[in-house]
Amino acid sequence: MNRVEEKKQKPVNNPNRRSDQRWFNFSYANKVTLAFALVAVMTALVAFGVVSFVWQGHFQTYTRENVQRLADNTAAQIATRYAEDESWYNGALRPAEEAVRFSPTVGVQVVSVEEVMLFDSTLDEGTSNMSLAPLDAEAIASAPIIVRDEVVGSVRVWVNGSSTLLTQADQEFRDKSTQAMGFATLLAVLLATLVGTPFARTLVNPINRIARTAQEFGGGDLSARTNLEGEDEIARLGQTFDRMAESVEKDRELEHRLTTDVAHELRTPLMAIQSTVEAMIDGVFEADEERLDTVNSEVQRLSRLVDAILKLSRLENRSTPLKREILDVGELIAGLVATHEAFVHDSGLELHHSFERGVYVYGDPDLIRQATANLISNAVRYTPEGSINISVRHDDELAYIVVTDTGIGLTEEEAKMVFSRFWRADSGRNREAGGLGVGLALVKEIVEQHGGTVTAKGVVNQGSTFTMALPLYNEESRQAARRRTRNESRKVESSFDEAWEEDSI
Repeated sequence: MNRVEEKKQKPVNNPNRRSDQRWFNFSYANKVTLAFALVAVMTALVAFGVVSFVWQGHFQTYTRENVQRLADNTAAQIATRYAEDESWYNGALRPAEEAVRFSPTVGVQVVSVEEVMLFDSTLDEGTSNMSLAPLDAEAIASAPIIVRDEVVGSVRVWVNGSSTLLTQADQEFRDKSTQAMGFATLLAVLLATLVGTPFARTLVNPINRIARTAQEFGGGDLSARTNLEGEDEIARLGQTFDRMAESVEKDRELEHRLTTDVAHELRTPLMAIQSTVEAMIDGVFEADEERLDTVNSEVQRLSRLVDAILKLSRLENRSTPLKREILDVGELIAGLVATHEAFVHDSGLELHHSFERGVYVYGDPDLIRQATANLISNAVRYTPEGSINISVRHDDELAYIVVTDTGIGLTEEEAKMVFSRFWRADSGRNREAGGLGVGLALVKEIVEQHGGTVTAKGVVNQGSTFTMALPLYNEESRQAARRRTRNESRKVESSFDEAWEEDSI
């Protein structure tokens, strides 16, 4: 065992990976509910941050202004009383005492201009002769006592036990606010969980329906559908799944029909070859030119069938890039009609044509010629009598190759399905006519590889019209075609490299 294999087999204990696995093990509904709760928590954290900012900035400024206003008012009242007899002891300090009684949590000092302590509310408590006023000047609001434009002293106000001048009422308000925010957070998380749970279930129900339908479809029930309706993303996902399921079901039906059709088409010539060869071996028939021609015609029929299937497969797989060149469509189709004119006349039909000259496209001449030949052969096959008309025309953007017949026609439903691979409207009739449903599928693939479209329309028992629309040649279309060719070449090289790597392994 080499080191690479040992490394692959060695278990890796990654705690982050285990936590990721636990998260992914949650149901989608639980994840949505948890997301609701997390959003509520994050909203509360943001609110806490905003409140903290307000408290630290604006609210503290507001409380400082209140204390400063108390200091200013007290100083003004003391100045008025002092001016009456210019004495500190005849009731001039009474406003300081009233301020302390009005706001018990604040401390007040009155100091004369000579720095003599006239009043200190902290000394009135009798606990000591040392003042309890804070030493930090930022924790004190000061206001001068001015009498007749002369400063005679000052008033100092602070909040006991607070360095931010927050009164007890302010602190209680802040604490209550914090408690209210905590309660609001818990309530928000609870409401988010209660609302998120039914919402998550409503959101997850269509997803579960899609998952169940996909499981049923994968289990073999091709009729399983989500039947979701609406315009939201999940409804559109369900509708897309239903369309995909319908397409897969149709493809599966076509595969079943393909198996039956190919088995029948292969069996008929093989049985003819086998019976003829056995008869010649047993001496019942002589190995003459007639018998050998019979075997040869059946072999050629088999070859044509296999060749058509291989061509369609190669086109669909983009295994052979297109050989593009500038083409005059009218001139190209005129040459093709000349080679098919005898074939149409031998079938008892009339051939009419009209070609516009100077209609240029950028494409593969062989494939465009083959697509048109397939439409002509299809028209001859399903036109018992009458005529076939081939025309080339154009408008400002597209060149049109139109093949019209007077045959058995098509219904609207048949016109939608006629280009499907191995599709048959009437298997018995098609088999008698010699078709397998590969030719028109080839036409569609060729036209789409040229960046065009092909359509069919008709009236039952009156005829059908098949129209190939190809982009007109210009420098832009030429560059687009070259890009498609380069992409096809890369896909071919990539598929070859992948196959080579698999073979090497």
